[in-house]
Amino acid sequence: MLSVVRPATRADVPATLEIYNHAVLHTTASYDLAPASLETRVAWFDHKQEAGWPVLVLEQAGEVVGWATYGPFRKKPGYAGTVEHSVYIRVGLRGAGLGRSLLTALIADATARGFHVMVGGVDAENAGSLAFHERLGFVQVAHFRQVGRKFGRWLDLAFLQLTLNEDVGEGGSYGFRLLRG
Repeated sequence: MLSVVRPATRADVPATLEIYNHAVLHTTASYDLAPASLETRVAWFDHKQEAGWPVLVLEQAGEVVGWATYGPFRKKPGYAGTVEHSVYIRVGLRGAGLGRSLLTALIADATARGFHVMVGGVDAENAGSLAFHERLGFVQVAHFRQVGRKFGRWLDLAFLQLTLNEDVGEGGSYGFRLLRG
């Protein structure tokens, strides 16, 4: 089936919310404990758009079946060359290569904008996501023990990183507006 990766629009927010909330309620892909509301997700989307951060969707037969984004890794200016990403695929479609299409597009976008490193935080027991990231060149660089709690148990968090551009230096241009805060 033909899949299309494209920039998300406000009209895509309900579909991305449904995908995200399923992950919140049934997985440790997100350490959120309660589903997001449509109102908060629209505000999140508007903030991403205003700040110039990409939100991509993956569409099959006119239906949004996945989404991905990246944004600042940390707020301090010294981290401006590093971004952190998220990728979510509709339940029942995971493991079919759809996430690869989204993350590959995010990597290309971040590389073109001149970012230096992309980081992902993954539940350390999520072997599928860890292998997925490693297949795309990410390397696990940290393993934090019992830093999250969900479903009545402590969770470990793995950080993976991918170096995008070797020559981005301090004060480089990253093709976005710095978020102040």
